[in-house]
Amino acid sequence: MADSAAPNASTLQLTDAEIGEGLVTLRDYLRWAASEFHRAGLFHGHGTDSPWDEAVALTLGALHLPWNVDPAVLDARLLPMERARIVTLVRERISSRRPLPYLLGEAFFAGVPFYVDERVLIPRSPIAELIEDGFEAWFGDAPPGRVLDLCTGSGCIGIATALHLPTCEVDLADISAEALAVAKQNIARHDLGARVRAVLSDVFDGLGGQRFDLIVANPPYVDARDLATMPAEFRHEPALALGAGPDGLDIVRRILREARDYLTDDGVLIVEVGNSDRHLEAAFPEVPFLWLDFERGGHGVFALNAVQLEAHADALA
Repeated sequence: MADSAAPNASTLQLTDAEIGEGLVTLRDYLRWAASEFHRAGLFHGHGTDSPWDEAVALTLGALHLPWNVDPAVLDARLLPMERARIVTLVRERISSRRPLPYLLGEAFFAGVPFYVDERVLIPRSPIAELIEDGFEAWFGDAPPGRVLDLCTGSGCIGIATALHLPTCEVDLADISAEALAVAKQNIARHDLGARVRAVLSDVFDGLGGQRFDLIVANPPYVDARDLATMPAEFRHEPALALGAGPDGLDIVRRILREARDYLTDDGVLIVEVGNSDRHLEAAFPEVPFLWLDFERGGHGVFALNAVQLEAHADALA
């Protein structure tokens, strides 16, 4: 016979009064949030990869504390309004399945904070490592003068590039006017209006035949199968920025076909395609994609230079 006194999900749910009475310090709320996230079975893939990391990001974010705060702060007692904010965020994260950066209105990419909301994808590309290295593998002698961040969303790739390479000029291009409104907000946040501009463009169509030393793209690339099986958290992100046809390559094909006309003769194209890398290899077996490795994880990012794009123009057409 089952034990009638065994706890279940409902009996483990604490009231606000019980939480306020039992939890006092930041450490208390951090432990409680981690337990709640673990019990709820959340998906972690928008800047964190475990219930504990998510709890750390939420509690520090709720209190406007940096990720590298002095550990002594963990034993600080929280004010009632601070406790209430953490509890509200934890419960909304669980009930709505909205990714935490949307709840906080902020995400970090390449060590840089960006405003984000449901108009844009949450920054998480492994391309951040290339930015932090100054794209040294291709521009070791001199940084690129002009950079295009194609399918920019929040502007995170282009803006982070401008911050890490203070001599370059950057265009942020996107088909979504709503996404560009967020990108413009981030340009202003980082005071980059003199070197970074946002351009409404369907892939290359709005760029007027300009040439760039570096084109970096994180386009929609999720194939139909992956899109149908994504966790609930991804349903809050704009569908326009995720799905790209049965094999995820609808936009990537256009980029490959047209990119050479927008690169300088020594220019480089870097594109993220994620899990659709297998579809790309199958579609263009003769093209010498250079697949990049990342120390912090991530895959499905390739590089091609202008010479390679020109040499394989017929295959890419």
